[in-house]
Amino acid sequence: MYLAQLNISNFRKLKHAELEFQPGLNVLVGANNVGKTAVVDALRALLAGHDEPYPRLDAEDVHRSPAVSAVGPITFQYIFRDLDEDDEADFLQALAFDASGKSEVHITVRYSEVDKIGRLRAKRWCGNHEDVGLSSDMMENLRGVYLPPLRDASQGLKPNRGSQLARLFQLLSDDTGREEINEALKKLDDELKKHDPIKNTHTAIKGRHDKMLGPQLSQLLELGLSGSDFQRLASRLSLMVDAFEIEQNGLGFNNLIYMAVVLSELTKSTEASYRSLIVEEPEAHLHPQLQAVLLGYLETLKVTEGEKPIQLFVTSHSPNFASIANIDSLACLVDTGSSVETFFPRNIVFDKGKREKLERYLDVTRAEIFFARRVIFVEGAAELMLVSVLAAKAGYNLREHGVSLISVEGLNFDSFLPLFGENALKIPVSLITDADPIDASGNGDAPALYPELGDLITVSDNTAKMKKREDKFVKVFHGVKTLEYDLALYDVNRLAMIKALKELHPKIGETLESTVNAGQTDAEKARLLFSGMFERAQNNVQKGRFGQALAQIFADGTECAVPVYISDAIKHACRKELTTP
Repeated sequence: MYLAQLNISNFRKLKHAELEFQPGLNVLVGANNVGKTAVVDALRALLAGHDEPYPRLDAEDVHRSPAVSAVGPITFQYIFRDLDEDDEADFLQALAFDASGKSEVHITVRYSEVDKIGRLRAKRWCGNHEDVGLSSDMMENLRGVYLPPLRDASQGLKPNRGSQLARLFQLLSDDTGREEINEALKKLDDELKKHDPIKNTHTAIKGRHDKMLGPQLSQLLELGLSGSDFQRLASRLSLMVDAFEIEQNGLGFNNLIYMAVVLSELTKSTEASYRSLIVEEPEAHLHPQLQAVLLGYLETLKVTEGEKPIQLFVTSHSPNFASIANIDSLACLVDTGSSVETFFPRNIVFDKGKREKLERYLDVTRAEIFFARRVIFVEGAAELMLVSVLAAKAGYNLREHGVSLISVEGLNFDSFLPLFGENALKIPVSLITDADPIDASGNGDAPALYPELGDLITVSDNTAKMKKREDKFVKVFHGVKTLEYDLALYDVNRLAMIKALKELHPKIGETLESTVNAGQTDAEKARLLFSGMFERAQNNVQKGRFGQALAQIFADGTECAVPVYISDAIKHACRKELTTP
């Protein structure tokens, strides 16, 4: 039994959200203030209560739109699937059936009717009718442990009667084991009382006590172990880490220890039909390597003999988590500007081999796409360095517009584009690529063609394929050949390009400057400069280094003409309205 779906209505930023979950690990990612904590509180509205109170909501938690002050009651609907016979028996009144006739558990929590102090009253029911209340037995069968962000795990590991450590200790003990511990503690207590320090201390206290109160009021005093039986020992158990007290250990490692204790207690407990662990922002105390270690363990968490399955919910705004998590485990919240929408990469159909390539490419930088509100994709390092500067020249600060500039390191756009568009992440995406024109007659090839501005060209097959993926959110932009050639079609850009070239290769720069100046048209000069830098083996100018040098020259204030297709790509990505073209 696992929580397969959570429908949220009218809660904080979420007008309506449908969350799809899988058994095992679910990683909820999204930018700050997008609604991740709202989803966590919606989960806790049903799964808390065993160890902590349910979250209290008030009138300020009701969703508000610009047109109206508040929209209806807050409603959470939970759908559990993959039930066995015991689950069906435990949740008999909550049973419903899907289209194929398989049984599901339907539970609804609604917050409405504000009381005198502004709090909303909660009503919980099951099945498809409000008059079937959620019984206490059903609520006890739904177990959730919540680990908030910026938590101090050492507090949860300190000795006390209700600590996770004490509960795990008691859970893993049987009657025989308890009796054996009681007997061992009694023997140890009796043995300690034979030693002089204990006897002398007891005599000193007892003597003073008897004189103070007299024979009629004095009490019988015994000095010994405070944890002299199983129950008292459980409340006094503590963990040592590398011979240090738990409070002296680092926050990150303490969080991992605490999760180990919680997971052990959840898997061994037989009290609940369903159990879950909800962790907010584990990256708050873990460096990237430990994040990877934790996530790798959570992804491979298997049910062993004598244990119960656990469903895990982890929220994060760390690209590290998004990059190393399996795509199937990701659930994305995306702020489109007018609403917050959900997106599940596992539902995307990729072309053969493209999903695997995407998973290899999703390092920390490219995983930024799951948190972005706008994206510009480029081919490589040269474009990555130049486009940001060209945007500034066109009057756009990409950071201020929330644009993520991402290189796919080649022509791997088709591994990334399925994640965006009308049926996926609904955010503006500009793809800047080379036209790499071909001779439509079939008598020429791409490198031999040097079009002028305004020429009709036939783009390469790869560029044409990308153009077919366009919709109102995703747009593909290209010039007449490649970025460097397209820049060189403008006289002011050629001056800057030759300056950059001289910084890297003074002799090549001097030679090409004379050659370029001898050209008759912009197209001819662009061809001489481009071919002289990149198509002659003896020159061997690296595009990445050249792009970096040219970007610095533009950034230092040198005049620049921004090619129209670059300008259009930036305008599309930075447009104000996100939901309309």
